[in-house]
Amino acid sequence: MKLLRMVLGDTNVTMSNVGWTRSSQALDFQAAKQHVEWKSVTRLCHTKQLLTVNGQYPGPTIALHEGDNVEIKVTNSISTNTTLHWHGIKQLRTGWADGPAYITQCPIRSGHTYTYKFQVTDQRGTLWWHSHIFWQRASVNGALIIYPRMPYPFKPKLHAELPPMVFGEWWNGDVDAVEEQMMLSGGGPNVSDAYTINGLPGPLYACSAKHTFVTSVSRGKTYLLRIVNAALNNEMFFAVANHTLTVIEVDAAYTKPFKTSAIMIAPGQTTSVLLTADQVPDDSTGGMFAMSLTPYVTAPIFPFDNSTATQMTSSQQQRSFTLRPNPKLHNLPDMLDTEFAMKFSTNLRSLASSKYPCNVPQTFDRRVFATIGLQLQDCPPNRTCTGYNGKRFFASMNNQSFIRPTTAVLQAYYHDLNKPGYTTDFAEKPPAEFDFSGVDPFTENMNTEFGSKIISVPHGTNLEFVFQNTNFLHMENHPIHLHGHNFFVLGHGFGNFDADKHPAQYNLVDPVERNTVAVPSGGWAAIRFKADNPGAWFIHCHLEEHTTWGLATAFIVQNGPLPSQSVLPPPHDLPSC
Repeated sequence: MKLLRMVLGDTNVTMSNVGWTRSSQALDFQAAKQHVEWKSVTRLCHTKQLLTVNGQYPGPTIALHEGDNVEIKVTNSISTNTTLHWHGIKQLRTGWADGPAYITQCPIRSGHTYTYKFQVTDQRGTLWWHSHIFWQRASVNGALIIYPRMPYPFKPKLHAELPPMVFGEWWNGDVDAVEEQMMLSGGGPNVSDAYTINGLPGPLYACSAKHTFVTSVSRGKTYLLRIVNAALNNEMFFAVANHTLTVIEVDAAYTKPFKTSAIMIAPGQTTSVLLTADQVPDDSTGGMFAMSLTPYVTAPIFPFDNSTATQMTSSQQQRSFTLRPNPKLHNLPDMLDTEFAMKFSTNLRSLASSKYPCNVPQTFDRRVFATIGLQLQDCPPNRTCTGYNGKRFFASMNNQSFIRPTTAVLQAYYHDLNKPGYTTDFAEKPPAEFDFSGVDPFTENMNTEFGSKIISVPHGTNLEFVFQNTNFLHMENHPIHLHGHNFFVLGHGFGNFDADKHPAQYNLVDPVERNTVAVPSGGWAAIRFKADNPGAWFIHCHLEEHTTWGLATAFIVQNGPLPSQSVLPPPHDLPSC
């Protein structure tokens, strides 16, 4: 068994493998408020207090194998509640270990401990873990690798794996205060001060030249590079100067390999690529290759952090370098390049081999057509609001801004409470039909409603979601994450979804399999999956500001007729509300 302990508190506890067998792992985490001396912050080079796991930012990488049984013991030693989510783990019948606060569990209170227990079943590749309450995941996150039992199904032969690359956002101030001010003012949050790669922004920021992540490679060798976008509020473009990347896996599902000059990766998504070190470095980057990260921006009318993070790769075993003014960052798309983002997403296909089949449902039993986007609410009396036109920003799905109940949905469902805190009458189509992507973004408004309506479906339902962007206020790319299941992206496009035309164009042969889909700016995306994992599951935008504003709901997959199709009993240490 693989066992891991995580402690959130004011002291630093070293991660240790408490136990190890061939089929399982014991992991022990400690998360703490640490004083991090970070000399690589934009403009303000200072020490700040940061919530970390085992004193690390990002947190420790968890390495598992297919079939592992995993126990992760989390002790909360900070003054506020916390939870952890194992992003992309399917949690077959073990929703109690999924982590989103008030959906599958009540939070872990200060001074309390909870052990997450689950098995890794039929998954391999790159995932990640993060806190799933408030904005704690700004620093409480890390890579999660599932090594396959069978050899990798791609060529050429790998020389080695590079350390996982976890993308993040950095605020010089307290991120909790950013979230609190956003909700008090009704306006947008303060933008980040820097982007980070494995906790460091690189030499394009003030005070940071000595604090740049440097990776060594050998000329002519091929490497596996695992990439995680853990940023709170930004999709990202990523490229390696002068090099072509070969995409071979996304969200822990193999893809047909394809070559690309860069990738687009949304918050919540993971991408694995092959990198062959076969090019000559540019003098402007001191004899190294720049690996560059910049935001993909679909709402430029709002303030955003327009900076670029870099790390360096050297094929000469060097560790130091001198960066010339205006270094060349080859291959990096323009921040507004929606055409590239769409082309990249379109190129993704499931491997669909005999060993790794693409089990996409060919028909659906139930279709949910869900509009997603931002809206406005009038400012409360005697308050000043800083959203557009003196109002408050909110977000919605089919005109509902989701409010999480005070008792976790899964607990209420399992115990069949008379007053569960939610209802199962979520609108499966928008309350009004209109030109979703063509309305005047600043004069039209649906006045979002607040509620806790969710969806409930019988076990084994083939469920299709069509997510339709609306351009109230602005058009924006929305990364929608589904808990408890992988899904297949059948199609996507710009404009309004046409139920008479677009389903005939679905890819039902080798659509990409994911857990997070980037719904195109001003467009739509259709996903389909078999709802065969009993429990209660969150579905939400992975832009944290949008989830905070209510762009979310949940769905229950009812127990099936067989014992193996029912939710397992709750663990004895499950937190109470």
